[in-house]
Amino acid sequence: MRPLGNVLITGGASGLGAATADAVRKAGGTPYVLDRVRPDDPAEYAEADLADTAAAERAVHDLAGRAGGLDGVVTAAGIDACGPLGQVTTADWERVVQVNLFGTAAVVRAALPYLERSHGTVVTVASTLGIKAVGDATAYCAAKFGVVGFTRALAAELAGRVGVTLLIPGGMWTHFFDDRTDQYKPPPDAKLNRPEHVADTVVFALGQPPGAEVRELVVCASEEGSWP
Repeated sequence: MRPLGNVLITGGASGLGAATADAVRKAGGTPYVLDRVRPDDPAEYAEADLADTAAAERAVHDLAGRAGGLDGVVTAAGIDACGPLGQVTTADWERVVQVNLFGTAAVVRAALPYLERSHGTVVTVASTLGIKAVGDATAYCAAKFGVVGFTRALAAELAGRVGVTLLIPGGMWTHFFDDRTDQYKPPPDAKLNRPEHVADTVVFALGQPPGAEVRELVVCASEEGSWP
């Protein structure tokens, strides 16, 4: 495995992002967190709302400047707004797409000059709901299907210059579900992954030597309901 170096992680204050920051550090790398809230982790941190793509790009440049360059980027930030299309407000629906898709693209765009210099790697985080659609999740599915298409096109565009891995995780036991109504929360006996287990696969992808890439990873609990 090659040294991880400096890794920027969106959504690094909680959930998969926080688990990834911890895993990167344990593997010898240095995490840099971009989030709306300061992480408990002692990583270098920049505040930004990914729905504001200009602010997200500025935050990437800020962290890259402090780090002296970037070797990896992990776009773990994500939000949802559950409900039938006619019952989710326009603002909430569009914010899901702005954060999950436009925010991902903005962060990667800003990071590209640094990653090209280091021949680094991008790991985008989609979802099993980026390849399998379900009801009451039109915004999330639209955004995550978009991340899948964006990442596959990015891999073709950057071949030989920057590594690109698409991570497709199933559900995880995180605070992602906390703000949902009970109808949309997983039951206590749901078969979900631990975020630290998924984070280990991110480190594996980041650690591939130049020219060897993990193009796509589906990582889910063995009884995951949304896969296959």
